[in-house]
Amino acid sequence: MAQLRWPTPIRHCLLASLLVVGANAFAKPQKADPAPIQIWPSPPLPARIALIQTISRPADAGVKSSALSKVAKWITGTQTGSDGLVKPFGIAVDAEDNLCLTDSGEKTVTIFERRQMKWLTFKKAGKLPFISPVAVAKSGSTLFVADSAAGRVVAMSDQGKLLFLITNELARPAAVALRKDTLFVADSQRHRVCSYGLAGNFLGAFGERGSAHGQFNFPTHLAVDRAGNLYVTDSMNGRVQVFDTSGAFKVEIGSLGDSPGHFSRPKGVAVDSLGHVYIVDGLFDNLQVFDGEGRLLLTVGESGSRPGQFWLPNGIAINSANEIFVTDSYNRRLQVLKYIGQP
Repeated sequence: MAQLRWPTPIRHCLLASLLVVGANAFAKPQKADPAPIQIWPSPPLPARIALIQTISRPADAGVKSSALSKVAKWITGTQTGSDGLVKPFGIAVDAEDNLCLTDSGEKTVTIFERRQMKWLTFKKAGKLPFISPVAVAKSGSTLFVADSAAGRVVAMSDQGKLLFLITNELARPAAVALRKDTLFVADSQRHRVCSYGLAGNFLGAFGERGSAHGQFNFPTHLAVDRAGNLYVTDSMNGRVQVFDTSGAFKVEIGSLGDSPGHFSRPKGVAVDSLGHVYIVDGLFDNLQVFDGEGRLLLTVGESGSRPGQFWLPNGIAINSANEIFVTDSYNRRLQVLKYIGQP
């Protein structure tokens, strides 16, 4: 029987079509950015910040129940029976943009590996239970957890193993932040910031109680920007102080007051890739955005429980895509925003 052959031009067209179909069959589907739930400022002004998601439990973040069943194998300690957030407090992102979260209500530390869709929760580091985990930072596979009431920073692996404790020169650690190989710890009781090597060795400290530049009145939160500047929330002085890589004072952002650009109880601070400084106010229930010189650009949010509203927000972290994660503590959720404006 003679073999049926397509004419050469037709064969080439069919081959090209098959290659396209094959490529499409194995191509990873592209996810479109979710539609904004709310934007700031309101039209007709150009949009700068968009609310894109709220997360109250792993399922809200896309972690399926089949994956949740595996989470139990990773949990250290006894579960409380609830997979939802109770009082999300401190938050950070690592180099891979995974979320690290403390829940002071559940006394837990969570790692949300976004690419692998794993939500790993720990009540203990090894056999050591957390007492009041309020802040977290992650370097490689090591997490540093400020356990405030216990007066220590707990270093643990991302598998839940206790590595070591940092207690030297600390009274009440309230915040942690990383700059390359240096860990900064805000000690709210001693009104200063301590620095440590990543093995826990004490390097130094600066600050004392007062209101002058370089002095603090209950520092509570820390952040480091891409240039290495250190941001310290000087809570009871109603401001954020910024220090350069040499430790020299650079600028003061905000002051005590009840109008935009001022603070009642400043809390979490973070900086996006464009140099915008975001500062949470726990009593105003909002987020204020400043430029690097401390000029107010925008206020976001108000008191309430609807999307885009806050109830005693605390922590904030920003990833490489300028997604903004805010722990909306008394609403028991994270609110995920994104900078969508022009530089």
